[in-house]
Amino acid sequence: NLQYWFLCISLSIYVEMADLELSRTLVSYHVGIYCCFRHFRGCLFLSLLPPPIVDAIETEPKSFIFMSEDALVNPDKLLVLIHGNGVVRAGQWARRLIINEDLDSGTQIPYIKRAIEEGYGVIVLNPNENYIEVEKTKAQIQLSSDISDEPAEKRERKDKIQKETKKRRDFYEKYRNPQKEKETMQIYIRDNGSPEEHAIYVWDHFISQSAAENVFFVAHSYGGLAFVELMIQREAEVKNRVTAVALTDSVHNVWHQEVGKTIREWMRENCCNWVSSSEPLDTSVESMLPDCPRVSAGTERHELTSWKSFPSVFKFFSEAVKAKNSLVKPTPTRRSNRIKYEEF
Repeated sequence: NLQYWFLCISLSIYVEMADLELSRTLVSYHVGIYCCFRHFRGCLFLSLLPPPIVDAIETEPKSFIFMSEDALVNPDKLLVLIHGNGVVRAGQWARRLIINEDLDSGTQIPYIKRAIEEGYGVIVLNPNENYIEVEKTKAQIQLSSDISDEPAEKRERKDKIQKETKKRRDFYEKYRNPQKEKETMQIYIRDNGSPEEHAIYVWDHFISQSAAENVFFVAHSYGGLAFVELMIQREAEVKNRVTAVALTDSVHNVWHQEVGKTIREWMRENCCNWVSSSEPLDTSVESMLPDCPRVSAGTERHELTSWKSFPSVFKFFSEAVKAKNSLVKPTPTRRSNRIKYEEF
């Protein structure tokens, strides 16, 4: 079947490619596709970005997100997942874990399954899909060469040397890294050219349009920074719609991002950051930043923080809903230097 072939293609690429880093990237990419078909089928569907709007161009580059069927109509709860920066794509936490350990720790599948079981709608963001690479035309290559300020005679000598060097390297390059045989250019996806832009775009066109009374975020690493930027740009809307935010080893910085006092205060009441630490899970960890409480994720490995904090995150959300319904804000309380949660 289709899932089987995607996995076989990935493994064959991994064995045959000489460039280890490239092969890891390809395996991670195809395993991600496999995960989409194997685990998201029937519970999540794909939505293209940008969506059809008045000025959309049919041929322009597009990204995508995943949504559960009830994501926009669920009247109760909506969970939004944001992964970190780098090579990971929608539905993944860490490429290293996907390849070397398992799908539970390396992907968002456990979060998605649990959320659906507990009645959440789900939206999976894809913040690293910011551009497509296309091959440059001969005219574009020539134009970039002509822009140089060098004298024509010097440029001709350099071009001759480069052509001779290229001929000697062609055979080697063909087998070392076939992805780099042709000169390419990047075409950025409209309004989705960075993780921060992507988060704001999905908020404006999807999350803010949803029916859910309670919106929750889980944001890992750079995803936390993207969420904080969303708060800066859409402060009133986020405060009105979002019930709680779980950050996992977030790299946001309220000083560098120039976060205002009102946002910092809101984060202290509604966010919790599970950070890499040698302390047991949920143990309070001191912070130099005046924003949200920090607690241990129960691991010192950055990429594992989302997986290790998984049970605590959903407890945090449940407590936030109870507190909201009783008109009392959830506040971390210490008991033997740990957040007061029920024993799992």
